[in-house]
Amino acid sequence: MRFSRKMLALVIAAIMLVAACGSSGGGASGASSSGALTPVKFQLQWVAQSQFAGYYAAIDQGYYKDQGLDVSLLLGGPNINNVQVVATGGADIGTAWLPNMLTSREGGTDLVSIAQIFQRSGTRMASFKAANITTPASMAGKKIGSWLGGNEPELFAALTKAALDPTKENVIKQNFDMSGLLKGDLDVAQAMIYNEYAQVLEAKNPATGNLYQPSDLNVVDFNDPSVGTAMLQDQIFATAKWLKTGNNADIATKFLQATFKGWIYCRDNPQKCVDIVLAKGSQLGASHQAWQMNEINALIWPSPAGIGILDKALYDQTVNIATTYKVLRAAPSADATRTDLAQKALDALGSSVDTKGANFTKGTVTLNAGGN
Repeated sequence: MRFSRKMLALVIAAIMLVAACGSSGGGASGASSSGALTPVKFQLQWVAQSQFAGYYAAIDQGYYKDQGLDVSLLLGGPNINNVQVVATGGADIGTAWLPNMLTSREGGTDLVSIAQIFQRSGTRMASFKAANITTPASMAGKKIGSWLGGNEPELFAALTKAALDPTKENVIKQNFDMSGLLKGDLDVAQAMIYNEYAQVLEAKNPATGNLYQPSDLNVVDFNDPSVGTAMLQDQIFATAKWLKTGNNADIATKFLQATFKGWIYCRDNPQKCVDIVLAKGSQLGASHQAWQMNEINALIWPSPAGIGILDKALYDQTVNIATTYKVLRAAPSADATRTDLAQKALDALGSSVDTKGANFTKGTVTLNAGGN
């Protein structure tokens, strides 16, 4: 088919119009002028699980792409130092417990926390009712399990507040599971509410032949005001050098905006987020992942100042405990954290988006044997 000059001009104009619409659609403001997405490498703390569902959801729902970002999630694991990966440039941004990031910073890195995702601690001390351990004070003379290695400050601070000396109590290094409690080698064991605690409820009670129930256990919660030694955990960080380079601060803000949307999606659609994580090849069972998603949501929501905003009182408490128990030698400088990028991300989401989750209520999840 032959084209006249007039027809050819019309075709070229139409093609240019379509191209222009395509490059501006979807709000991909982080994209280059050619429409290409900006690659961002994000380092996780561990393998694929619901603890990171908000990031997976932001990819699945296209939230990062809407911001012009092509985000790759880098898996963590027992042989991967997630903090060091970011510190050495192996990833642009990462997530880690706040004290771990601050420790690396004290060691000479220039890491900066830019958003605090978890608003409360997920660490607990769990025991069977027969041990009659309901407070830190009642741990006196008991076999106390802890992972140690930097995981003990909340526990040691709680024992100290109860007028006990952690160095004189029978604190035993436990495995990263609940075998010590289940076998009776420990009277009380350290557990993340979204993981190890569920492992007990996925085990069979030999006395009944049925799975253990929450009513079989006592739990000491460091967030409880009567205990008051909780420390901040999962947060998002980058290096100061990366943030100062080019338009990376803007990229970080767009990353946070999309991430916040991902966590909001998981708050409002928990089962869909469980399905997303399971599809990523998680080795944990479906009921365990559902339990984890439910508990993770409860660590994030409600976020009184908006998701991602650091609570100064909890930050100060975290630093005080970390310095008291030698996780840190001294309090970090003021530039160890910044809230401006998270606030810009919240402002960009607008008032029509519920970024606080004030009405959030935790659901009920039934665990199956082995978490299947």
